Amino acid sequence: MRVGIVILPEDRWWAAEPKWRAAEEYGFDHAWTYDHLGWRTLVDGPWFSAMPTLTAAAMVTSRIRLGTFVASPVARHPVPFARELTTLDDISDGRFILGVGAGVTNTSYDAVVLDGPELSVKQRTDRFAEFVEALDGLLMTDGFDFEGEYYRAKGARNQPGCVQRPRLPFLVAANGPRTMTLAARFGAGWATTGGKADTQDEWWKGVAELVKTFDERLDVVGRDKASVQRFLSLDSAPVFSLSSVDAFTDAAGRAGELGFTDIVTHWPRSGDYYVGRESTLEEVASDVLPVLQGRSS
Repeated sequence: MRVGIVILPEDRWWAAEPKWRAAEEYGFDHAWTYDHLGWRTLVDGPWFSAMPTLTAAAMVTSRIRLGTFVASPVARHPVPFARELTTLDDISDGRFILGVGAGVTNTSYDAVVLDGPELSVKQRTDRFAEFVEALDGLLMTDGFDFEGEYYRAKGARNQPGCVQRPRLPFLVAANGPRTMTLAARFGAGWATTGGKADTQDEWWKGVAELVKTFDERLDVVGRDKASVQRFLSLDSAPVFSLSSVDAFTDAAGRAGELGFTDIVTHWPRSGDYYVGRESTLEEVASDVLPVLQGRSS
């Protein structure tokens, strides 16, 4: 099993840089940051842009994979975004993963601050489908044309293309059948946050149901189940995965039983969200990660 960690883009670089370096030194397989203009109540505090943050992280690491968790069409247009993605893939020497999702709701900060039109669930899904399809074409084809309801491109150039061929990998976040179909078609990986639940057992039951649905979507598009990596965001559960070593170990074990190839936790914070101690993170990194990754018996 591979293990990743999310580092929120809230610290000035002098404070953030040691975390990105440490994520690699601890042995995490991938490290991520949120791609939002602001997030929940944290809009009242410091917040930095994802792509420059990941670029800086690429310059101070050499092995760990890096990505957005997740980018969405709410604040992105696929043509300029494709240029940014190609650049970051080049700077990281092919270590970048595009985590992408539909975006949350019309009341999220990103949607509100941009003052765009209110979209129904179907419209947000339609826009997301266009976004993914356009990015796939833009990163694969030089002189790409695209015409949809939400996005257009005419003769978009993509030279020199991605370091990773035929393009950088997509990790498609999806909890519904239609977005799961997108993940099955375009994703090197599928990511899920599970559903809303009041208890751990309820949450894990919901995750198991989503796994079954995703398997069905893979069958529909005729894709081998073993060809798609499966990522679980552990901290969408009622209990923060790094609240204790036991909590993390239990969550990792349950994820493995459900067939997840990758799990993602969050760097512990002092308040509001993902509250925990860095000493727990250090203990997990030294004692649990090697076992999960097969580096220790």
